[in-house]
Amino acid sequence: MTAAPTPRSSSAPPFDAAELDDGQLVTLTHGRSHALIAPHVGGSIAAWYDQERQAGTAQHWLRPATRTAIEARDPLGMASFPLMPYCNRIRDGRFRFEGEMIDLPSGTGALRHALHGHAWRRPWRVESQQANALTLYFVHEAPARGGEGWPFSYEARQHITLDETGLSVRLWARNLGSRTMPFGFGHHPYYPKPPGTRLSARVRAMWEIDAEVLPVTLSAHPAVDALESGLIVDDFDLDNNFSGWRREALIEWPHEGRRLTLRAGAPLDYFVLYSAQGLPWFCAEPVSNTTDWLNLQLGGLAGRLDVGGTALAPGESVEAQLGWVPGRI
Repeated sequence: MTAAPTPRSSSAPPFDAAELDDGQLVTLTHGRSHALIAPHVGGSIAAWYDQERQAGTAQHWLRPATRTAIEARDPLGMASFPLMPYCNRIRDGRFRFEGEMIDLPSGTGALRHALHGHAWRRPWRVESQQANALTLYFVHEAPARGGEGWPFSYEARQHITLDETGLSVRLWARNLGSRTMPFGFGHHPYYPKPPGTRLSARVRAMWEIDAEVLPVTLSAHPAVDALESGLIVDDFDLDNNFSGWRREALIEWPHEGRRLTLRAGAPLDYFVLYSAQGLPWFCAEPVSNTTDWLNLQLGGLAGRLDVGGTALAPGESVEAQLGWVPGRI
């Protein structure tokens, strides 16, 4: 890709895309830049990298998947995956919508909180393909009344493009049912986190969380100011939502002389930062709703606090654009 910087570090690890490919990956190419897409693993991005001139080396902009994760069909091991029809957790997998109590399939313990919707756990279909662009399609049919699962039918697309500006994803979804459907969406990217990694973003406030990583109160946490001035990712241990995001974040790897700008369009007005100390990666996610937004609304916060999410009337659609632009420090 012509806009990609040549890193000052020569420590790019060996990488063989052929070893990652299980025969079902789709490769997008623009110049030296390559994106590997895994339609069968939740419509995920498996890797995005620049092929270095030295054979067998690559400069990764997102944390690459492993062959083990591909074979296990594990979206949590991908570079990024789509979030639909809601982002992050719903407390106890239950919420009330238009007078009806909705119960979602969930596990036990911390997993009793329904997580990230379901589109990331199911295969997507390749609808169209070019050398540097791909459209993926997904449809969910509501189970028969009384059955388990998301009780609203919808269709969705991801249009993924690799060009001279970087990697972009256009998300689109439409309500196929005969009743109004609550809906939230976004993407869940993982980034490399070598020492000194810095993250900058303008946000208004951070949601404090309880022991089960669910939001309880909005506050002016020190991370808010740190993000504006440039937060050293290893200095914070966070798994939190931020409101008032200006839809842009800058990731910098100073020791490698490179940076990556994340930009999103409305309604991806919320920002999630997950960075656990000791892990070699972190997540900075553009999303359309605060964690557990449906229950926060029930708690009387709607109208007083902006928690995001939307409601799609029958036949109504929603879309948003997000993208990553590489650069040089």
